[in-house]
Amino acid sequence: MSTLFIDAVIIPVDPAQPRWFRGWLSVDDDGRITGLGEGTPDPATTAAFSEVVDLNGAFLAPGFISAHSHIYTGGMRGIAHTEPLYTWVTQNSAMLAEADPEIMYWLSRAGGLDHLAAGVTSVYNFTQSRVVCRFDYASSTLKAVKVHDPDFVTRQIDGVADAGIRFVTSVRVDDEQLPEADAVAGFDAAMSHLTTIDAKTPALNLGGSVYGAVQWASGRRTAELEKELMEKWSITNQAHFVETAEQIEIQQAKFDWYDDAGVLGTDFAFGHFVHPTERMVERVVESGTSVVWQAMSNGRLGSGIADITGLLTKDVTVGMGVDDQSCTDTSDPFENMRTGLFTQRAVHSDASIMSVDRVLHLHTLGSASSIGVSDKVGSLTVGKYADLVVVDPRHPATGPVWDPVATYVLACGLRHMRKVYVGGKVAFDADLPGGVTGADGVTYDEVNRAADEGMVRSAVAGGFTPAY
Repeated sequence: MSTLFIDAVIIPVDPAQPRWFRGWLSVDDDGRITGLGEGTPDPATTAAFSEVVDLNGAFLAPGFISAHSHIYTGGMRGIAHTEPLYTWVTQNSAMLAEADPEIMYWLSRAGGLDHLAAGVTSVYNFTQSRVVCRFDYASSTLKAVKVHDPDFVTRQIDGVADAGIRFVTSVRVDDEQLPEADAVAGFDAAMSHLTTIDAKTPALNLGGSVYGAVQWASGRRTAELEKELMEKWSITNQAHFVETAEQIEIQQAKFDWYDDAGVLGTDFAFGHFVHPTERMVERVVESGTSVVWQAMSNGRLGSGIADITGLLTKDVTVGMGVDDQSCTDTSDPFENMRTGLFTQRAVHSDASIMSVDRVLHLHTLGSASSIGVSDKVGSLTVGKYADLVVVDPRHPATGPVWDPVATYVLACGLRHMRKVYVGGKVAFDADLPGGVTGADGVTYDEVNRAADEGMVRSAVAGGFTPAY
């Protein structure tokens, strides 16, 4: 169905277009943007569309991209609320050790819907490994708590796809927790499973990726194996790295394992990158490696403040992610942008060091670039997918709009979200109870109920008791 949006305040986040303008945007039957411009189309043009949506001056912007999410974690909000990264992640693992593939399916589907309701239309998703681990402080490595079958991961992929969000699937290799052949076979099973998603909903699958794990490895082989799998499957890699100040010298010492293995480059990104050395930054710049920034998560866990403005000065490609729902406790890109914007300004005592336009770019087109999908999503550009958010600053009112981009970034939030479109089709509608019913007839409420019940079953089996 072709759709024409009219009377919209359009924020395209496209360097080739104005910052904003009042006008129209058209979408074809394949869910791609076919045109946009100022003013009002003539009646003959309007009549050619199956549907005309009058936005009556509401904002129309590209869907947010979360370039770093663990989408299954919504059932663990509020846990370890005064703990740093490694203590927090160990509790996550303990609560999930008794989960089964169907619990992971519903947790992943619920997480996808939660992201959509927040205006996130594409996500780089770190799946929960089939090897549930705890962090071992003595060795600074991951130790297996429980090993599941490969469908523990593939059912997560199914859940995200059934949520209707676009996604990159990131899978950890687990070569130090399993025999290497077994670890590779499990990884290959997940990558092969993506072909079944292509047969069902090809436009949603944005590709596979390696869940980089060198930060927790004991030797160089992990980096070498990740490189081999990147080449085997022609995929990207994103690694959590120097996220926390805990054991920072040990983390920094492992950087050369990636560099020596030839992993750095345009197909690779460091997630977090809060505590790099000068040499690490130099190699990121030289190699064209990206960095993905989780401002809210870094604050919640007390990890630190990444020098994002310094990286941007060096022309590093930077994206943003909303990270775990259990370490930001909300998948809110507006709050994430503002947290990042304000902390960068505060740490430099300079309000001009990062603009509203720049931080919006980071959570849309910058994020798409950092994970290699900017040809498909991230801006309102002809030929890209029509992944859109409709945000109305008048409901509830934010006052007169002097600069639409500034109002959008600084004054709007989830309470202003009216609709979210993926490929020109409604994926979330604030006026519908529970959002939007899935293609299989399952409602938002039913998905969340199944996810919550599964999470409680797993956690209680592991010795955790919910307050209610």
